[in-house]
Amino acid sequence: MKEGIHPKYQEVVFQDSSTGAQFLTRSTIRSERTCEVDGKTYPLVMVDISSASHPFFTGKQKFIDTAGRVEKFQRKYNWGKKDEKTEGEAAQG
Repeated sequence: MKEGIHPKYQEVVFQDSSTGAQFLTRSTIRSERTCEVDGKTYPLVMVDISSASHPFFTGKQKFIDTAGRVEKFQRKYNWGKKDEKTEGEAAQG
């Protein structure tokens, strides 16, 4: 390995911003923030989602009404109604 070209691989604390859960692991990421865990100071990286807050891991998935969204979009832009009118006109013509 060449000297001086590799990033520093160190222990880092990742903290979930929504739950406050902390995970101590190793990474090359840099951070100006620090925190103390078990009497040692580590760089702190804040994350929006982790296994402590992600719906897949917590079992609190939210189901989105996609059919309602599609229908709302079609009503907004009159989709579907244009096709019905053109088919009806073609049958009459």
